[in-house]
Amino acid sequence: MHKKLTFPIIVCMLIATISVRAQISEVKRVEPSSWWIGMKNPTVQLLIHEKDIGKTRPQTDYPGIKIERTTVVENLDYLFIDLKIDKNSSPGIVEINFLKNENIRHKALLNLKKREEGSAKREGFNQSDAIYLIMPDRFANANPDNDMIPGMLEEPDMSEPYGRHGGDLQGIMENLDFIEEMGFTSIWLNPVLENDQPEASYHGYAITDFYQVDRRLGTNKEYKKLVDECRERGIKMIMDMVFNHCGSKHWWMDNLPTEDWIFQYPEFTRTNYRLSTVSDPYASQADLDLTTKGWFDTTMPDMNLKNDLVLNYFTQKSIWWIEYAGLQGIRMDTYPYPDKDAMAEWVKRVKYEYPNFTIVGESWISDASKLAYWQKDFPNRDGYNSYLKNLMDFPLAEALGSAFNESEGWGRGVERLYDVLADDHLYRYPDHLVVFAENHDLGRIAHFYDGDIKKVKMAIAFLGTIRGIPQWYYGSEIMMGGDGGESHAAIRQTYPGGWPGDEINAFTKEGRTEEQNKVFDYLSAVLNYRKSSEVLHTGDLLHFLPENETYVYFRYNEKEAVMVMMNNSEKRENKIELSRFAEILNDYKGGKEIVSGKIFETLNYITIPAKSAYIIELTK
Repeated sequence: MHKKLTFPIIVCMLIATISVRAQISEVKRVEPSSWWIGMKNPTVQLLIHEKDIGKTRPQTDYPGIKIERTTVVENLDYLFIDLKIDKNSSPGIVEINFLKNENIRHKALLNLKKREEGSAKREGFNQSDAIYLIMPDRFANANPDNDMIPGMLEEPDMSEPYGRHGGDLQGIMENLDFIEEMGFTSIWLNPVLENDQPEASYHGYAITDFYQVDRRLGTNKEYKKLVDECRERGIKMIMDMVFNHCGSKHWWMDNLPTEDWIFQYPEFTRTNYRLSTVSDPYASQADLDLTTKGWFDTTMPDMNLKNDLVLNYFTQKSIWWIEYAGLQGIRMDTYPYPDKDAMAEWVKRVKYEYPNFTIVGESWISDASKLAYWQKDFPNRDGYNSYLKNLMDFPLAEALGSAFNESEGWGRGVERLYDVLADDHLYRYPDHLVVFAENHDLGRIAHFYDGDIKKVKMAIAFLGTIRGIPQWYYGSEIMMGGDGGESHAAIRQTYPGGWPGDEINAFTKEGRTEEQNKVFDYLSAVLNYRKSSEVLHTGDLLHFLPENETYVYFRYNEKEAVMVMMNNSEKRENKIELSRFAEILNDYKGGKEIVSGKIFETLNYITIPAKSAYIIELTK
């Protein structure tokens, strides 16, 4: 016989049920919040951040998902969960419940996605590309409505050199025609992720959320849209990433997962910036620790990649952005400063998922013998291998900054360029170096050459034809100046025409001066020629010692050759007898200068004007 439930009892049971359900709260932060089926590594580690989440036990019954491991850390407001995703799983929302005393207290949601076709086989940037570096806040402001975001710490102020000026992703999208016209095939943006700092974080290197585009630049969806639009034009996107440090206002700084999540000191301790200590076999541990564990700035806490959870967090963040946005490359900021073994492991894990993907490391080292330590397969005395083929060629940049300002002399003038290339015997992969004259930290090329257009053109010719992958800094095509050593603000100007109300629009031919158009047109001619020149992408290099202030080199393969001639004399045109170059010219009868179109019917001699370069496509 069943006992009847009275109405009051039924009501009480319903209230109790509703009360229990009401206590189940959704976890506020899950990183990453989405992942993909079919990754080579089937396991993803979720960072769960919620009050006392470490006191709970996670469980899920989603088909094909298994909780492999749960890591409880000293701060019980965090929990790390390793999920194994079966390749036959179906896309959907994975619900993870967190139980305490067998009652569900919280739930977390993971968006499980299907990978795009061919995602793992994507091609990275390579020697066929030319890179355009843009500081997003200073390029173009197409959406003034996002200049000020309520709740964010810094308001826009165009009158402040180190303030927010309002450039955004939409501004870049609206000027892709301009970038494409110049012949660039890749774009590197200074970091676009959230930098919610009180001041001077327009540059993007003090990140406060590694999974969120800064809302003053746009949204995650807008960033993906920009990448997609670039891809449709044959332009690759390179994301600037930072592992060495985060911003002091990062959301985890008030409640670190572990005490050793960052390197901590009794008082602020700055790095000594001496990267030689990392490769130096005789370096003291004290000096090495200060290099790799000291903070870059008071606003940039130094991350501890020796902590496996930290390394895993940053590795997964990289893979997430590659997969989500469809990236073709990563430029890693301050590559040698974090733990070097952790960085090598990161490279291997990324390349495991994307074998053809490209990572370039910023190793700001001016000496080739020390820079080579950081390139893949260099026979280092300590056995270290970075597994990183691509590096920024700082030795070449420094040589280029002086070469065209100096007269002939031992180790001076264009001999600097010869000598820096002669050091290529140190590198295992010299063709994979990114070559440049300037960036967001150095002075601008027009500053180095005191506004001399002839010298700027010579630098363009050199960067466009030498081994490696050329990179150009936004605004230098219109001769923007600025001394980076004096002030970073001086080299991070707003682009004229990028802001509503600008009287001058340098994005158009009509808005540029005659001198600006000369540089713009020359750069465009060189890069657009280079775009389809296989010999400039992968050809061998043969160069001859400079004589009479003239430097001559060749890019060649079995089918074709290009001869580059540079006269570094201030006033004297040079008549060059070409018999000296017979070892390669014997196979050719004439040539055509690729910018001017000038034809050379014979190869007996060529007269080259002072302070100029010829790029001559040879004919048989």
